Amino acid sequence: MQDDLQLLARARRLDQDALAEIHRLYYPPLYRYISFRVSDSMVAEDLTSEVFLRLLNALRDKHAPQNTIRGWLYGVAARVVVDHYRKMGKTDEIMLDERVTSSDALPEEIVAQNLSAESLHAVIPNLTDDQQTVLALRFGAGMPIKQVADFLQKSEGAVKQLQLRAVAALAQQLAAQDVNG
Repeated sequence: MQDDLQLLARARRLDQDALAEIHRLYYPPLYRYISFRVSDSMVAEDLTSEVFLRLLNALRDKHAPQNTIRGWLYGVAARVVVDHYRKMGKTDEIMLDERVTSSDALPEEIVAQNLSAESLHAVIPNLTDDQQTVLALRFGAGMPIKQVADFLQKSEGAVKQLQLRAVAALAQQLAAQDVNG
């Protein structure tokens, strides 16, 4: 905690090393969090970059976070995702996956993995916002329950319950997809 406060104080002075350290520490988990909420990796990269641009602007405008870097960044990330979906509106888009995989996996295994990810991304929007956020923070960002509870200002029990209900709802929806698909 003390290290974060010192890092934050250095960042407020626009210390390049502090800014680089913040980016190094927080980019990977923020990207995972955002990519859990949006299915396109390029969009997730853009939105994650937007979070850091907003941090830099806040630091320059003297509106930087006061006590916590992590909480501020995740709060901004959540708003960036909401803004993204608000801008998209209800347009139907089909994203092409241009990633080239280089692995020892068989083609049918790769297809099965991609279909599983697509199925998951298709049913996640059916969850409540709180359930989506809990899953994104727990599994996307890898946060422990206590940190998720602190971030959402909920009890640990409430977070566990949200996670349990979200996972159960996903399992039920995926099973229904398999039966109908």
